[in-house]
Amino acid sequence: MSEKKHILICGEIGAGKSTLISRLIAHSARPVYGFVTKRLEADGSGFHPIYIHPAGSDARRYGENNLVGTCDRKIHNVNLDAFNTLGVSYLKAAPNGLIVMDELGFMEAKAEAFVSAVFDALNGAVPVIAAVKARFDVPFLNDVRAHPNTRLYTVTKENRDELFERLLPAVRAWDETF
Repeated sequence: MSEKKHILICGEIGAGKSTLISRLIAHSARPVYGFVTKRLEADGSGFHPIYIHPAGSDARRYGENNLVGTCDRKIHNVNLDAFNTLGVSYLKAAPNGLIVMDELGFMEAKAEAFVSAVFDALNGAVPVIAAVKARFDVPFLNDVRAHPNTRLYTVTKENRDELFERLLPAVRAWDETF
């Protein structure tokens, strides 16, 4: 693939990466595959549980099988099995359509099967739109941002509406090839 087909959205926490992705995919006629992660409020020990869910579905369950990890400000407990099983299945379920990855971060950097599935998607023909955590000390995230088939956009609170208008034609163009 020679053209830069896939869209990566990078930004700080709270800049609007997930909201921008939701707004863009709402304007696509393609079926949505991939995954979304959800961080819940901290439990009694101060740790935030983080879960992985299939993208494009409002039905969300919270259980041990889709718990990708817990974190506080300094400690991260990662469940690589959730990334390597559910995460991979969500990415590989996309025979066509649109793949959403919301969000790629540092916790999954050592989940080898998941990382391989991410790069398979970026090397593939099915359009990808992904949120990428603004961490530049993680080789996996740096490799994603540098992938030759991607266009990287930085979202901020100030530019998120303008960026939506700028990216919408690309998302609509994907529909023309569907």
